[in-house]
Amino acid sequence: MSPLAELRYFFTALGYFTRVPVPRWVGYEPHYLNAAARYFPLVGVLVGALGALVYLAALRVFPPGVAVLLSMAATLLVTGAFHEDGLADSCDAFGGGYTREDVLRIMHDSRIGAFGAIALMVALALKWQTLVALPPLLPLRVARTMIAAHAASRAFAIAYLRTLDYVRAEGKSKPVAQRLSWPALLCAAVLGVPWLFWAVWPQWPLAITTLVVLCVLHVALGVYFRRRLGGYTGDCLGFAQQIFELSIYLTGLAWISF
Repeated sequence: MSPLAELRYFFTALGYFTRVPVPRWVGYEPHYLNAAARYFPLVGVLVGALGALVYLAALRVFPPGVAVLLSMAATLLVTGAFHEDGLADSCDAFGGGYTREDVLRIMHDSRIGAFGAIALMVALALKWQTLVALPPLLPLRVARTMIAAHAASRAFAIAYLRTLDYVRAEGKSKPVAQRLSWPALLCAAVLGVPWLFWAVWPQWPLAITTLVVLCVLHVALGVYFRRRLGGYTGDCLGFAQQIFELSIYLTGLAWISF
C-alpha cells in the first residue's frame, strides 16, 4: 500500500469513529472502512491524548474529580458518545431480549431503555471514580493511563473482526465488519497494546497483568456474543470497548490497592 492510501485509511477511521472533520480529498468508498479498521487503536490514542490534555490543564484550576469529569466530557464530545451508545444498546438488548431475534430487534431500536440507562450511568460513574482514585500526586501517570486505556481497549475490541462473524445482513457497521486479515490485526495490536507498558513504566508486571485480564475478558465476551447472537454487531464492539477500557482502569486501581 502507498503512504497516501494508508493516510486515507487513517483519516477514514478518524472520521468514522469521531466527529473530527477530515480533509475532503479523503473521499469515501465502502472498502475504505474495512481497511481503516486497523487504525482504530490509533484513533483511540488521539482521543485518549485529548482527554489527558484536558485533565492536565483542568488540574491547574480544579480538584481531580472535576478535572476527570471535564476530561470525560471532552472524549464524549469528540467521539459523539459512539461507544457509550453501543454499551447502552447492547445492555438493553441482552437484558431485555430472550431470543436472538429479540436481541437484534431491541439493539436496533434507537430508544434507550432501563437496562441501557442504568448501564451507562454505572459505567460513567465507575470510570469517573476509578480515575479520581488513582494517585492524585502522579497526574502524568493518570494521563498516560487514559491514553493507554483508549488505545488498548480499541485494539481488543477490533480483534472481534477477526474472530467472530458480523450477524446483520445490513447495518451501519457492515462496511467495516468484513473479516480482518492477520496482518491488519497485528497492525492494530502494535498500534494499541504497547501503550499499556508505556503507561505503567517501570511497573511492567502491572501491564502484563492487565493484558491477561483483557485476554480473559475478550474470550469471555466472544463466547457470550457467539452464544447469544452467533457473532457480533457494531453495538457489541462499542460495548466491548467500554468493558475493556473500564477493566484497564479497575486493574490499575486494584494493583495500587494491594
